[in-house]
Amino acid sequence: MIRRREFITLLRAAGAAWPVGAWGQQHHSKVWRIGMLETTSEAQNAGNLVAFRESLRGMGYIEHQNYVITYRSADVHSERFASLAAELRRLGADIIVARGTPATVAAKTATHNVPIVMTSTAEPFAVVASIARPGGNVTGFSSLISDLASKRLELLKDLLPQFGRVAIMNDGRNPTLPSTIHAVHAAAQALKIEVKQYDVRKSEDFRAAFVTAQRDRVDAISMGTETITQANRKLIVELAGEYRIPVMYSSREFVDAGGLIVLGVNYQDLYRRSAIYVDKIFKGTKPGDLPIEQPTKFELVINLKTARALRITVPPTLLARADEVIE
Repeated sequence: MIRRREFITLLRAAGAAWPVGAWGQQHHSKVWRIGMLETTSEAQNAGNLVAFRESLRGMGYIEHQNYVITYRSADVHSERFASLAAELRRLGADIIVARGTPATVAAKTATHNVPIVMTSTAEPFAVVASIARPGGNVTGFSSLISDLASKRLELLKDLLPQFGRVAIMNDGRNPTLPSTIHAVHAAAQALKIEVKQYDVRKSEDFRAAFVTAQRDRVDAISMGTETITQANRKLIVELAGEYRIPVMYSSREFVDAGGLIVLGVNYQDLYRRSAIYVDKIFKGTKPGDLPIEQPTKFELVINLKTARALRITVPPTLLARADEVIE
């Protein structure tokens, strides 16, 4: 597996090959159609979309003048990705920007000709054969979800003095779940923590999962970041408060909705960088020649208001490590 230093070297090499300034004259009349295949609605994904658009603007693109976005969301139902990807292809998308492994797999199945940029994937080898030179029509960014799973348990151990039993809550259909479970169990064994696993596939499953978690006397839950969890983040945060169970998240949006703590990649940065890949492809680079890159920005955010509501005293050492503390 390529290390982060090698990823950064590859990025610099790719960036150095591009002259600046000629694109506007060469493609003045072209209006690019960007198809976005997403897990949640535009409203729920607003922060990432702002980052994507700002990155394009910085490279000289003006929405509705030389590009348009056709946005399609699975809206909880991951089985819709296949039909939505096919729809974007029929609508003439020049490129498809997809979030997550299921969406990217669906896009790749729908077309072998339209370039695909994945804003994040937990398992890049589900869609490409090589990290350095993916080949084919797919490139983009890894989200290191499996690698961070063990770090989240370590943080929960620091946060909760009596932490001895954790539950992981994920959609069991996620193709990247086995690698995440493996990482969690390895970390739990080292920390001498018992692991429970709850499968959530529809909105109605969450309350039942929290009831089971309370019955199982879990000390904390590590929540997956998938179509079903992202779409129900407000409900999840409410249930965590109702059942008084600390929950660790992997996406900033959950803490913004009132969740306790998040350790994850900075998704807005991945969207900014995805726009750079879109630009390179528009200028003629083959997606298969652009390496799959790792995230370079991570964030630990703690919501002290939620911690107080759960009667959790956050250690000063953990607060000092946080990138942001929400009062």
